[in-house]
Amino acid sequence: MGSSNAAGVTAIGSDEGGASTTHDTDIDMADIKAEPLDSSPPPSSPFQEGEKVLAFHCQQLYEAKVQKAAYQIREWRYCVHYLGWNKSWDEWVGIDRLMKHTEENVQKQQELRKKQDTDKNGKAARGSQMKTKGSTGGRGRKRKTDTPQKDKDGPPPEKLVNIQIPPQLKKQLIDDCEFVNHLGKLVRLPRSPNVDEILEKYHDYRLKKDGVISDSVGEILSGLQCYFNKALPAMLLYKNEREQFQESIKEDVSPSSVYGAEHLLRLFVKLPEILFYASIEDETLTELKQKLQDFLRFLQKNQSAFFLSTYHSGDDSGVAVMKQEN
Repeated sequence: MGSSNAAGVTAIGSDEGGASTTHDTDIDMADIKAEPLDSSPPPSSPFQEGEKVLAFHCQQLYEAKVQKAAYQIREWRYCVHYLGWNKSWDEWVGIDRLMKHTEENVQKQQELRKKQDTDKNGKAARGSQMKTKGSTGGRGRKRKTDTPQKDKDGPPPEKLVNIQIPPQLKKQLIDDCEFVNHLGKLVRLPRSPNVDEILEKYHDYRLKKDGVISDSVGEILSGLQCYFNKALPAMLLYKNEREQFQESIKEDVSPSSVYGAEHLLRLFVKLPEILFYASIEDETLTELKQKLQDFLRFLQKNQSAFFLSTYHSGDDSGVAVMKQEN
């Protein structure tokens, strides 16, 4: 392989972190970009763990508390808990979603709330007038008010590498979403085989098939492991799984040694966007795509051995109802 290929494949192993017919995770990760990790120390965090802040959610400002801070992909991200709300609404956000809790910003919060209340009253009045004028009563568009606004300036679909997920694995993703989000169930941890073991099994599979492991395959496997460990807490978890993550992943424990195929498959939904920001040369990207497709076929062939057929009941019901605590 040429030097350009090796450099491009190595980029997979040095970057971080729901496409097609699968579901997005609850976390708003549209602003995450995959960039080479910098060995220099991270800049100081603007917000500290335990700090009271104001956080944007659904175009509103809420009082929140920073639970955790993490430096990921050259930017700080924060797990925040909205004060007075159920912890199921805890989420990871970027700096652009947070404001210092100062008198000036609290005033901005109150002004924003007043403005939105005025707008709502105005729209309600206009709607009432329309009904009295003999509206035909056609169905209006349903507004999504339970999730943060996505970044509309994300990469255009035609620029993304097309990673084809086999139909059986697409069904696996849909079932996975159904178990966690609608039935309130969780993957029992630790998983066996875990992600590290699955990558090792693929390594042995390629060695037995080809008689030798190319440098590019080794780099890609290392890259998938690196991506998974960095992307899991940022973009691969549903809201109902965050508490389990915090309980299962302690210091010096890598997610790839605890989680399994269910969460590894979610990474492939996010890979097209991650690879877009990695700026890999076209020739290298084509080769990389072929090897990723081969890995997906390996997952499909071993679907019954790698994936769970049922999940266990978690403490949280998983019902996404934002109830304010008394």
